[in-house]
Amino acid sequence: MRRRPPTTRTFSFSTSARSRGGPTMQGDGSQWEVSDQTRLCRFLCYGSDQMTYATRDQAGPGMERVGSMLSMLQEGQGVQVVETIQKFAQEGQAVRVEPCIFALALCSQHSELKTRQAAFKALKEVCPRPAHLFSFIQYKKELKEDMKCGMWGRALRKAVSDWYSKQDALGLAAAVSTCKQRQGWSHQDLLRLSHTKPADEAIALICQYVTKEWKDVQVAYADRDNSDEVSKVLSYLEVVEKARHSCDETEVITLIEEHNLEREQLLTDHLKSKSVWRALLKEMPLQSALKILGKMTFKKVLQPGSSETEALCERIRSEAALKKAKVHPFSIQLAAENYKRGQGYEGKSKWEADADILKALDFAFYKSFFNVERVGKRFIVAVDVSTSLTSMVPGTSVSTAVAAALVAMVFARTEKGTRVLAYSEGALKPCAVSADMTLAQMTDNLIKIPGKSTDCTLPITWAIKKGTPADVFIILTNNALSPHSANPVATLKKHREKLRCQSKLVICGLTSGGGTLGDPGDKGVLNISGFDLGAFTVIRNFANNLV
Repeated sequence: MRRRPPTTRTFSFSTSARSRGGPTMQGDGSQWEVSDQTRLCRFLCYGSDQMTYATRDQAGPGMERVGSMLSMLQEGQGVQVVETIQKFAQEGQAVRVEPCIFALALCSQHSELKTRQAAFKALKEVCPRPAHLFSFIQYKKELKEDMKCGMWGRALRKAVSDWYSKQDALGLAAAVSTCKQRQGWSHQDLLRLSHTKPADEAIALICQYVTKEWKDVQVAYADRDNSDEVSKVLSYLEVVEKARHSCDETEVITLIEEHNLEREQLLTDHLKSKSVWRALLKEMPLQSALKILGKMTFKKVLQPGSSETEALCERIRSEAALKKAKVHPFSIQLAAENYKRGQGYEGKSKWEADADILKALDFAFYKSFFNVERVGKRFIVAVDVSTSLTSMVPGTSVSTAVAAALVAMVFARTEKGTRVLAYSEGALKPCAVSADMTLAQMTDNLIKIPGKSTDCTLPITWAIKKGTPADVFIILTNNALSPHSANPVATLKKHREKLRCQSKLVICGLTSGGGTLGDPGDKGVLNISGFDLGAFTVIRNFANNLV
């Protein structure tokens, strides 16, 4: 998919964040006003500087979304902007990496020297993988299209050269052989345009591997007295090239198993073999394996009772493997629902779900809660049962009932004192969530509660009457977010005033494709359209005052 180019490529932006984002809070304290820094953090987190995280946003980053960032740059805060970009990229606070890369590319060509220097210095940290580097270069190209000066100045050449030279040699060898090109750029292009000067012999070897024929590289290093590091890199690249040119299935499988090769390093014809896929599955990252369970069952790579299926189930159930992969319960449930469906999204591939795999996924779901990062806040999770919860969350195989129950369970199990409520117009019922309750039981409890019509103010009104303090209200509704819906923000203000707490509100439209509800000038209100794994990151950042 081609990225939509930025709509504007200049830095002439003077509108303030307050006038841009709508009315600021009146009578509720300046602490709730939306600053340029807040809008920058929103953009870095989920690609929009507005109050709504849209899970299916396909627009991509562009100049029309970084007005606050441009204001900060004009005010001389460029170094602070770059530091914020690094923080979001390195500390797992960004749902999508592209906004951080785009923002860094923009900073790298700002008029202030210190900002440019800081941006280029941060390149390796913000763009650790080749795909990220290619995106950075492409963004710079798009931003430079209307400018007369060339893009490959001394600073960019040095930054790209350092990106290659300061890598671990074996890691770089794996990277350049796994991801050869993206966005119309290749490693050969970047090495040529940056005039890269390798920092040592091992990096020099990799540069020659990228820019020359493999036979020439072999000849050049055949009679040399190579260092241990060069010898290791040379041996690794020989394995990669042998696998790429081999027509012997047994040889390819042996190379995969002995050297942990990845599927991106193989030929398309290799991936037509069941045996090759079985070899890849043995050491494939667990997150990746969970995404292709259906494909592997369809291709008969995984069969009932086979040793491969048994080994994979053991990995899925392994506490050590779950911790290493940092698999979130939502990811496991999504994998289970996709697998249970028994067919791909386009319906071309169909399979019968293996019972042992489903049992392993169910076991792993409850085990994986230790991977959820605790926020340390007081949450009230309220589920709107005014309409049927049988519809699906857009873009997933998860029903809204299961999604709502899963969100409630995640916070109830990881955040001490979390209250779970079910509500509809004129009715609200607290839901008990015990430590041994299953997801199915939680889902059934929500479905059984009778519904009427939506009133998102009820959970906050209940907290006011009960005198229950809360740091964050999470309201989950099956209805589309609409400005014509009952607006809970006024009630939220009453809760802040009466209980003297800095309560925030997340309104999540599980089936919503867009829209907002609330005051865009109140940074204590967040909308989520749809739901995905990234929504948990956004909520955590929101609760911790990061967005």
